[in-house]
Amino acid sequence: MGPTIFYWRFSISAARLGLPDVGLISYGEMLDQGRQITQAVSIPVIGDGDNGYGNAMNVKRTVKDFIRAGFAGIILEDQVSPKACGHTHDRKVVSREEAVMRIKAAIDAREESGSDIVIIARTDSCQAVSFDESLWRSRAFADAGADVLFIDALTSREEMKAFCEIAPFVPKMANMLEGGGKTPILNPIELEDVGYKIVAYPLSLIGVSIRAMQDALIAIKGGRIPSPRSLPSFEEIKETLGFNSYYEEEKRYATSMSQVSSQKGYMPASSNSYGTQQRAQDDVQQRGQNSQNPASEVVIPDMYYGPDGSERSFSGIWSRTLRIKITGRDGIEKLDFRIPAGFLEGVTNFVPALGGINIKQLLDDAAEEFGGKLLVDFNDSMGDRIQVFLE
Repeated sequence: MGPTIFYWRFSISAARLGLPDVGLISYGEMLDQGRQITQAVSIPVIGDGDNGYGNAMNVKRTVKDFIRAGFAGIILEDQVSPKACGHTHDRKVVSREEAVMRIKAAIDAREESGSDIVIIARTDSCQAVSFDESLWRSRAFADAGADVLFIDALTSREEMKAFCEIAPFVPKMANMLEGGGKTPILNPIELEDVGYKIVAYPLSLIGVSIRAMQDALIAIKGGRIPSPRSLPSFEEIKETLGFNSYYEEEKRYATSMSQVSSQKGYMPASSNSYGTQQRAQDDVQQRGQNSQNPASEVVIPDMYYGPDGSERSFSGIWSRTLRIKITGRDGIEKLDFRIPAGFLEGVTNFVPALGGINIKQLLDDAAEEFGGKLLVDFNDSMGDRIQVFLE
Protein backbone atom coordinates (compact mmCIF):
# COMPACT_ATOMS: atom_id res chain seq x y z
CA MET A 1 0.00 0.00 0.00
CA GLY A 2 1.36 3.39 -1.01
CA PRO A 3 0.60 6.81 0.52
CA THR A 4 -2.88 6.69 2.01
CA ILE A 5 -5.07 9.02 4.03
CA PHE A 6 -6.40 7.58 7.28
CA TYR A 7 -9.62 9.27 8.29
CA TRP A 8 -9.81 9.08 12.10
CA ARG A 9 -12.81 10.03 14.21
CA PHE A 10 -10.47 11.51 16.83
CA SER A 11 -9.29 14.24 14.42
CA ILE A 12 -12.68 14.79 12.77
CA SER A 13 -14.36 15.28 16.14
CA ALA A 14 -11.64 17.75 17.10
CA ALA A 15 -11.56 19.69 13.81
CA ARG A 16 -15.27 19.70 12.96
CA LEU A 17 -16.86 19.95 16.41
CA GLY A 18 -14.03 21.05 18.68
CA LEU A 19 -14.96 18.13 20.94
CA PRO A 20 -13.11 15.08 22.31
CA ASP A 21 -13.49 11.64 20.76
CA VAL A 22 -15.93 10.26 23.32
CA GLY A 23 -18.81 9.29 21.05
CA LEU A 24 -20.35 12.73 20.47
CA ILE A 25 -19.88 13.02 16.70
CA SER A 26 -22.62 11.36 14.67
CA TYR A 27 -22.62 8.89 11.80
CA GLY A 28 -24.01 11.52 9.41
CA GLU A 29 -21.30 14.04 10.32
CA MET A 30 -18.55 11.45 9.85
CA LEU A 31 -19.93 10.35 6.49
CA ASP A 32 -20.38 13.91 5.24
CA GLN A 33 -16.85 14.91 6.22
CA GLY A 34 -15.43 11.77 4.68
CA ARG A 35 -17.20 12.37 1.38
CA GLN A 36 -15.69 15.85 1.18
CA ILE A 37 -12.22 14.44 1.80
CA THR A 38 -12.46 11.67 -0.81
CA GLN A 39 -13.62 14.23 -3.39
CA ALA A 40 -10.73 16.58 -2.60
CA VAL A 41 -7.80 14.16 -2.92
CA SER A 42 -6.40 11.77 -5.51
CA ILE A 43 -4.98 9.08 -3.20
CA PRO A 44 -6.89 6.32 -1.35
CA VAL A 45 -8.76 7.22 1.84
CA ILE A 46 -9.30 4.69 4.63
CA GLY A 47 -12.40 5.65 6.62
CA ASP A 48 -13.04 5.18 10.32
CA GLY A 49 -16.27 3.21 10.46
CA ASP A 50 -16.13 3.06 14.26
CA ASN A 51 -18.22 0.15 15.57
CA GLY A 52 -20.53 0.24 12.56
CA TYR A 53 -23.02 2.41 14.47
CA GLY A 54 -25.11 -0.47 15.76
CA ASN A 55 -25.76 -4.13 15.06
CA ALA A 56 -24.76 -6.15 12.02
CA MET A 57 -27.46 -4.54 9.87
CA ASN A 58 -26.16 -1.09 10.79
CA VAL A 59 -22.67 -2.28 9.85
CA LYS A 60 -23.91 -3.26 6.38
CA ARG A 61 -25.45 0.15 5.84
CA THR A 62 -22.28 1.87 7.07
CA VAL A 63 -20.08 -0.11 4.69
CA LYS A 64 -22.37 0.54 1.70
CA ASP A 65 -22.54 4.27 2.45
CA PHE A 66 -18.74 4.44 2.79
CA ILE A 67 -18.44 2.73 -0.60
CA ARG A 68 -20.76 5.31 -2.17
CA ALA A 69 -18.78 8.11 -0.48
CA GLY A 70 -15.61 6.97 -2.29
CA PHE A 71 -13.62 5.34 0.50
CA ALA A 72 -10.99 2.77 -0.47
CA GLY A 73 -11.17 1.05 2.91
CA ILE A 74 -13.04 1.04 6.21
CA ILE A 75 -11.92 0.29 9.76
CA LEU A 76 -14.49 -1.52 11.91
CA GLU A 77 -14.05 -2.26 15.61
CA ASP A 78 -15.62 -4.15 18.48
CA GLN A 79 -16.25 -1.39 21.01
CA VAL A 80 -19.67 -0.81 22.54
CA SER A 81 -21.55 2.47 22.08
CA PRO A 82 -20.70 5.17 22.83
CA LYS A 83 -17.16 4.37 21.77
CA ALA A 84 -14.02 6.43 22.27
CA CYS A 85 -10.31 6.62 21.47
CA GLY A 86 -8.64 3.28 22.11
CA HIS A 87 -5.76 4.89 24.01
CA THR A 88 -8.06 6.44 26.61
CA HIS A 89 -9.31 4.69 29.74
CA ASP A 90 -12.34 2.48 30.42
CA ARG A 91 -12.71 0.76 27.05
CA LYS A 92 -15.54 -1.80 26.70
CA VAL A 93 -16.13 -4.29 23.88
CA VAL A 94 -19.02 -6.41 22.64
CA SER A 95 -19.07 -10.20 22.88
CA ARG A 96 -16.87 -12.36 20.68
CA GLU A 97 -19.86 -13.54 18.64
CA GLU A 98 -21.15 -10.04 17.95
CA ALA A 99 -17.67 -8.77 17.08
CA VAL A 100 -17.21 -11.52 14.46
CA MET A 101 -20.72 -10.98 13.06
CA ARG A 102 -19.89 -7.31 12.43
CA ILE A 103 -16.99 -8.34 10.19
CA LYS A 104 -19.10 -10.95 8.39
CA ALA A 105 -21.78 -8.33 7.77
CA ALA A 106 -19.16 -5.98 6.35
CA ILE A 107 -17.91 -8.67 3.97
CA ASP A 108 -21.50 -9.36 2.83
CA ALA A 109 -22.11 -5.64 2.25
CA ARG A 110 -19.02 -5.45 0.08
CA GLU A 111 -20.07 -8.42 -2.02
CA GLU A 112 -23.61 -7.12 -2.43
CA SER A 113 -22.21 -3.78 -3.64
CA GLY A 114 -19.76 -5.34 -6.08
CA SER A 115 -17.01 -3.31 -4.44
CA ASP A 116 -13.39 -3.99 -3.56
CA ILE A 117 -13.33 -1.81 -0.43
CA VAL A 118 -10.70 -3.04 2.05
CA ILE A 119 -12.13 -4.28 5.38
CA ILE A 120 -9.81 -3.55 8.31
CA ALA A 121 -10.90 -5.41 11.45
CA ARG A 122 -9.89 -3.68 14.68
CA THR A 123 -10.19 -4.94 18.23
CA ASP A 124 -9.90 -2.90 21.42
CA SER A 125 -10.08 -5.98 23.61
CA CYS A 126 -6.39 -5.74 24.55
CA GLN A 127 -7.24 -2.85 26.87
CA ALA A 128 -10.81 -3.92 27.66
CA VAL A 129 -10.14 -7.62 28.42
CA SER A 130 -6.64 -8.99 27.83
CA PHE A 131 -3.91 -9.37 25.23
CA ASP A 132 -4.81 -13.05 24.73
CA GLU A 133 -8.41 -12.05 24.02
CA SER A 134 -7.25 -9.62 21.35
CA LEU A 135 -5.26 -12.38 19.66
CA TRP A 136 -8.28 -14.72 19.68
CA ARG A 137 -10.51 -12.09 18.14
CA SER A 138 -7.93 -11.22 15.48
CA ARG A 139 -7.74 -14.85 14.39
CA ALA A 140 -11.54 -15.01 14.23
CA PHE A 141 -11.66 -11.82 12.16
CA ALA A 142 -9.17 -13.32 9.71
CA ASP A 143 -11.29 -16.46 9.43
CA ALA A 144 -14.36 -14.27 8.77
CA GLY A 145 -12.63 -12.71 5.75
CA ALA A 146 -11.08 -9.46 7.03
CA ASP A 147 -8.43 -8.04 4.68
CA VAL A 148 -6.29 -6.38 7.38
CA LEU A 149 -6.01 -6.95 11.15
CA PHE A 150 -5.48 -4.21 13.74
CA ILE A 151 -5.12 -4.45 17.54
CA ASP A 152 -5.15 -0.98 19.04
CA ALA A 153 -3.12 0.12 22.08
CA LEU A 154 -0.61 -2.73 22.26
CA THR A 155 1.85 -1.86 25.01
CA SER A 156 5.16 -3.48 24.04
CA ARG A 157 7.27 -4.60 21.11
CA GLU A 158 6.77 -8.19 22.28
CA GLU A 159 2.99 -7.89 22.02
CA MET A 160 3.34 -6.30 18.59
CA LYS A 161 5.52 -9.17 17.38
CA ALA A 162 3.19 -11.82 18.78
CA PHE A 163 0.26 -10.15 17.01
CA CYS A 164 2.08 -10.14 13.66
CA GLU A 165 2.76 -13.88 13.98
CA ILE A 166 -0.92 -14.90 13.96
CA ALA A 167 -2.76 -15.36 10.63
CA PRO A 168 0.52 -14.76 8.77
CA PHE A 169 -1.10 -14.26 5.36
CA VAL A 170 -3.30 -11.36 6.55
CA PRO A 171 -1.53 -7.96 6.68
CA LYS A 172 -1.26 -6.23 10.06
CA MET A 173 -1.73 -2.53 10.73
CA ALA A 174 0.10 -0.44 13.37
CA ASN A 175 -1.11 2.78 14.95
CA MET A 176 1.76 5.08 15.96
CA LEU A 177 -0.02 7.51 18.28
CA GLU A 178 2.41 10.41 18.39
CA GLY A 179 2.98 12.30 21.60
CA GLY A 180 2.47 9.60 24.21
CA GLY A 181 0.04 6.77 23.36
CA LYS A 182 0.23 3.30 24.86
CA THR A 183 2.02 1.72 21.89
CA PRO A 184 5.81 2.08 21.51
CA ILE A 185 6.77 4.37 18.62
CA LEU A 186 8.82 2.47 16.05
CA ASN A 187 10.17 3.76 12.76
CA PRO A 188 8.93 2.19 9.49
CA ILE A 189 11.94 -0.13 9.17
CA GLU A 190 11.45 -1.43 12.72
CA LEU A 191 7.75 -1.94 12.12
CA GLU A 192 8.47 -3.92 8.97
CA ASP A 193 10.97 -6.07 10.88
CA VAL A 194 8.30 -6.80 13.50
CA GLY A 195 5.91 -7.85 10.73
CA TYR A 196 3.62 -4.90 10.03
CA LYS A 197 2.58 -3.97 6.50
CA ILE A 198 0.61 -0.77 7.19
CA VAL A 199 1.22 2.08 9.62
CA ALA A 200 -0.91 5.11 10.51
CA TYR A 201 0.25 8.35 12.11
CA PRO A 202 -3.07 9.76 13.39
CA LEU A 203 -1.99 12.92 15.22
CA SER A 204 0.91 14.38 13.21
CA LEU A 205 -1.15 16.73 11.04
CA ILE A 206 -3.67 17.88 13.63
CA GLY A 207 -0.94 18.12 16.27
CA VAL A 208 1.33 20.46 14.32
CA SER A 209 -1.75 22.42 13.17
CA ILE A 210 -2.86 23.03 16.76
CA ARG A 211 0.61 24.18 17.78
CA ALA A 212 0.94 26.47 14.74
CA MET A 213 -2.46 28.07 15.39
CA GLN A 214 -1.63 28.58 19.08
CA ASP A 215 1.65 30.30 18.16
CA ALA A 216 -0.11 32.48 15.58
CA LEU A 217 -2.80 33.57 18.05
CA ILE A 218 -0.17 34.42 20.66
CA ALA A 219 1.57 36.60 18.08
CA ILE A 220 -1.65 38.37 17.11
CA LYS A 221 -2.56 38.92 20.77
CA GLY A 222 0.87 40.49 21.21
CA GLY A 223 0.20 43.03 18.48
CA ARG A 224 1.96 41.42 15.55
CA ILE A 225 1.36 38.89 12.81
CA PRO A 226 3.11 35.49 12.74
CA SER A 227 6.64 35.39 11.42
CA PRO A 228 6.80 35.22 7.60
CA ARG A 229 9.00 32.15 8.01
CA SER A 230 6.05 30.29 9.55
CA LEU A 231 3.63 31.24 6.78
CA PRO A 232 3.44 30.13 3.16
CA SER A 233 3.18 32.96 0.68
CA PHE A 234 -0.24 33.83 -0.71
CA GLU A 235 0.87 32.39 -4.05
CA GLU A 236 1.78 29.11 -2.35
CA ILE A 237 -1.59 29.04 -0.60
CA LYS A 238 -3.39 29.58 -3.91
CA GLU A 239 -1.38 26.81 -5.55
CA THR A 240 -2.14 24.39 -2.71
CA LEU A 241 -5.86 25.15 -2.78
CA GLY A 242 -6.08 24.77 -6.55
CA PHE A 243 -6.69 28.37 -7.66
CA ASN A 244 -4.11 28.16 -10.46
CA SER A 245 -5.47 24.86 -11.75
CA TYR A 246 -8.96 26.34 -11.70
CA TYR A 247 -7.87 29.40 -13.68
CA GLU A 248 -6.17 27.21 -16.30
CA GLU A 249 -9.23 25.01 -16.70
CA GLU A 250 -11.50 28.06 -16.77
CA LYS A 251 -9.73 29.27 -19.92
CA ARG A 252 -11.09 26.25 -21.81
CA TYR A 253 -14.62 27.57 -21.41
CA ALA A 254 -13.95 31.27 -21.92
CA THR A 255 -16.30 33.07 -24.33
CA SER A 256 -16.26 36.55 -25.83
CA MET A 257 -19.06 39.11 -25.65
CA SER A 258 -19.39 38.93 -29.43
CA GLN A 259 -20.46 35.30 -29.20
CA VAL A 260 -23.05 36.05 -26.56
CA SER A 261 -24.49 39.22 -28.09
CA SER A 262 -24.79 37.70 -31.56
CA GLN A 263 -27.04 34.89 -30.37
CA LYS A 264 -30.47 34.95 -32.03
CA GLY A 265 -33.00 37.04 -30.21
CA TYR A 266 -30.49 38.79 -27.89
CA MET A 267 -30.09 42.54 -28.20
CA PRO A 268 -30.14 44.91 -25.20
CA ALA A 269 -32.82 47.53 -25.72
CA SER A 270 -30.50 50.36 -24.74
CA SER A 271 -27.80 49.52 -27.25
CA ASN A 272 -27.40 49.45 -31.02
CA SER A 273 -25.48 46.94 -33.11
CA TYR A 274 -22.47 49.20 -33.37
CA GLY A 275 -22.28 49.70 -29.62
CA THR A 276 -22.56 45.98 -29.00
CA GLN A 277 -19.83 45.16 -31.52
CA GLN A 278 -17.58 47.89 -30.14
CA ARG A 279 -17.95 46.61 -26.59
CA ALA A 280 -17.21 43.09 -27.80
CA GLN A 281 -14.00 44.28 -29.45
CA ASP A 282 -13.02 46.19 -26.32
CA ASP A 283 -13.74 43.12 -24.24
CA VAL A 284 -11.58 40.88 -26.43
CA GLN A 285 -8.74 43.43 -26.32
CA GLN A 286 -9.05 43.70 -22.57
CA ARG A 287 -8.95 39.91 -22.20
CA GLY A 288 -5.81 39.80 -24.31
CA GLN A 289 -4.17 42.39 -22.11
CA ASN A 290 -5.19 40.61 -18.93
CA SER A 291 -3.67 37.34 -20.08
CA GLN A 292 -0.26 39.00 -20.21
CA ASN A 293 -0.52 41.21 -17.13
CA PRO A 294 -0.65 40.20 -13.44
CA ALA A 295 -4.05 39.47 -11.95
CA SER A 296 -3.60 42.40 -9.58
CA GLU A 297 -1.07 45.10 -8.82
CA VAL A 298 -0.56 47.87 -6.30
CA VAL A 299 -1.22 51.29 -7.79
CA ILE A 300 -0.13 54.45 -6.01
CA PRO A 301 -2.36 57.28 -7.29
CA ASP A 302 -1.14 60.75 -8.06
CA MET A 303 -4.21 62.32 -6.45
CA TYR A 304 -6.49 61.63 -3.50
CA TYR A 305 -9.66 63.24 -2.17
CA GLY A 306 -9.51 65.37 0.98
CA PRO A 307 -12.23 65.61 3.66
CA ASP A 308 -13.88 68.46 1.75
CA GLY A 309 -14.02 66.44 -1.48
CA SER A 310 -11.29 68.42 -3.18
CA GLU A 311 -8.50 66.72 -5.13
CA ARG A 312 -5.13 66.75 -3.44
CA SER A 313 -1.71 65.62 -4.62
CA PHE A 314 0.30 62.78 -3.05
CA SER A 315 3.31 65.02 -2.77
CA GLY A 316 5.73 66.04 -0.06
CA ILE A 317 5.71 63.85 3.03
CA TRP A 318 2.86 61.70 1.68
CA SER A 319 4.90 60.62 -1.33
CA ARG A 320 7.62 59.11 0.87
CA THR A 321 7.94 55.55 2.18
CA LEU A 322 7.44 54.01 5.61
CA ARG A 323 9.56 51.05 6.60
CA ILE A 324 8.12 48.76 9.30
CA LYS A 325 10.57 46.46 11.06
CA ILE A 326 9.95 43.93 13.87
CA THR A 327 12.79 42.18 15.67
CA GLY A 328 12.07 39.38 18.14
CA ARG A 329 13.41 39.49 21.64
CA ASP A 330 15.77 36.72 20.56
CA GLY A 331 17.31 39.13 18.04
CA ILE A 332 15.82 37.38 14.99
CA GLU A 333 14.13 39.61 12.40
CA LYS A 334 10.45 38.70 12.08
CA LEU A 335 9.10 41.32 9.71
CA ASP A 336 10.52 44.01 7.42
CA PHE A 337 8.35 45.70 4.78
CA ARG A 338 7.65 49.09 3.21
CA ILE A 339 4.44 50.94 2.36
CA PRO A 340 3.71 54.36 0.86
CA ALA A 341 3.25 56.91 3.64
CA GLY A 342 -0.02 57.92 2.01
CA PHE A 343 -1.47 54.52 2.86
CA LEU A 344 -0.45 54.34 6.50
CA GLU A 345 -4.05 53.66 7.59
CA GLY A 346 -3.55 50.04 6.54
CA VAL A 347 -0.43 49.49 8.60
CA THR A 348 -2.40 48.28 11.63
CA ASN A 349 -3.61 45.35 9.53
CA PHE A 350 -0.03 44.08 9.65
CA VAL A 351 1.04 45.42 13.05
CA PRO A 352 -1.97 45.91 15.35
CA ALA A 353 0.33 47.21 18.11
CA LEU A 354 0.72 50.45 16.12
CA GLY A 355 -2.99 51.17 16.43
CA GLY A 356 -2.58 53.53 19.37
CA ILE A 357 0.20 55.63 17.82
CA ASN A 358 -0.54 58.81 15.86
CA ILE A 359 1.82 58.21 12.97
CA LYS A 360 0.16 60.99 10.95
CA GLN A 361 1.28 63.53 13.52
CA LEU A 362 4.79 62.09 13.51
CA LEU A 363 4.85 62.42 9.73
CA ASP A 364 3.72 66.05 9.91
CA ASP A 365 6.46 66.79 12.43
CA ALA A 366 9.05 65.24 10.09
CA ALA A 367 7.77 67.00 6.98
CA GLU A 368 10.71 69.40 6.75
CA GLU A 369 13.39 66.81 7.40
CA PHE A 370 15.37 65.13 4.66
CA GLY A 371 16.81 61.60 4.57
CA GLY A 372 15.78 58.73 6.81
CA LYS A 373 14.24 59.25 10.24
CA LEU A 374 13.25 56.86 13.01
CA LEU A 375 9.63 57.70 13.90
CA VAL A 376 8.74 54.89 16.31
CA ASP A 377 10.84 52.53 18.43
CA PHE A 378 9.28 50.47 21.25
CA ASN A 379 8.84 46.95 22.59
CA ASP A 380 5.38 45.37 22.45
CA SER A 381 3.80 43.18 25.13
CA MET A 382 5.59 40.12 23.72
CA GLY A 383 8.96 41.79 24.03
CA ASP A 384 9.42 42.27 20.28
CA ARG A 385 10.99 45.50 19.11
CA ILE A 386 8.86 47.47 16.66
CA GLN A 387 10.45 50.25 14.59
CA VAL A 388 8.96 52.59 11.97
CA PHE A 389 11.30 54.54 9.70
CA LEU A 390 10.52 57.38 7.32
CA GLU A 391 12.61 56.97 4.18
